[in-house]
Amino acid sequence: MTGEVRAAERSARRAARSTPVRVGARIGIAAYGLTHLLVAWLALQVAFTGSRERADQTGAFQAIIQQPFGRLLLWALVVAFAAVALWRLEEAIWGFSYEEGRTTKLRLRATSAGKAVIFAVLAVLAARTAAGGGGGGGQQQATAGLLGLPAGQFVVGAVGIGIVATGVGTVVSGVRTSFRRGMSLPSDRRARQVALRSGQIGFVGKGVAIGIVGVLVVIAAIRFEPQEAGLDAALHALAAQPFGQYLLGAVALGLLAYGVFCFFDARYHRV
Repeated sequence: MTGEVRAAERSARRAARSTPVRVGARIGIAAYGLTHLLVAWLALQVAFTGSRERADQTGAFQAIIQQPFGRLLLWALVVAFAAVALWRLEEAIWGFSYEEGRTTKLRLRATSAGKAVIFAVLAVLAARTAAGGGGGGGQQQATAGLLGLPAGQFVVGAVGIGIVATGVGTVVSGVRTSFRRGMSLPSDRRARQVALRSGQIGFVGKGVAIGIVGVLVVIAAIRFEPQEAGLDAALHALAAQPFGQYLLGAVALGLLAYGVFCFFDARYHRV
């Protein structure tokens, strides 16, 4: 039985490391950048035109499906996001064997596991939108479900604190350019600088957005109001603050930079 399990494990590992999966992962990373460009555009509209459009991944998918061949493009994104999820899952299980420190290896594997979940969720949301089922309210529905559990408010509050910590970590990663660790950056000096600067600005901008989402999740737990959770709620809440349109505009530019960085990441990440 042990031999069969090992054979199955080797087969799964080969499949996750296959050329189609790796090519699909690069396309998926680039697609992730595209969705961030769209979210940035939607956020700028919220900031400066008062638009009530959804400024999150769901809003980006809805914008895509309204374009010619948009439904076909969304299905292609589903496949690409699934490829990234599979690649990240392979990293979470077998990756980073070259790292000597056990703690570092565990941290990197945990990070990859989290990213695998993110891209799996994106694949599901894109599929739901492409199938005509919409995809809105995912964050709010999840929050509402957790709030309905025993001690749900404490669970949601803890999740919110974890999201805030993730946002802070993302900002720190941008400031220290630690995101470059998994990349083989180009030798061309100009391209290298653009990749690094877009990554720095993008990680800081995205980290701020994630941090605001975390704060709103904590508030949702305290007030028992799940509709206050999510990226869309966070960006609209930011726009409602004094000088909010400028703050939201700055965050949108950060998300725009992150989208640009994803195109470099798709090309130069070690996949």
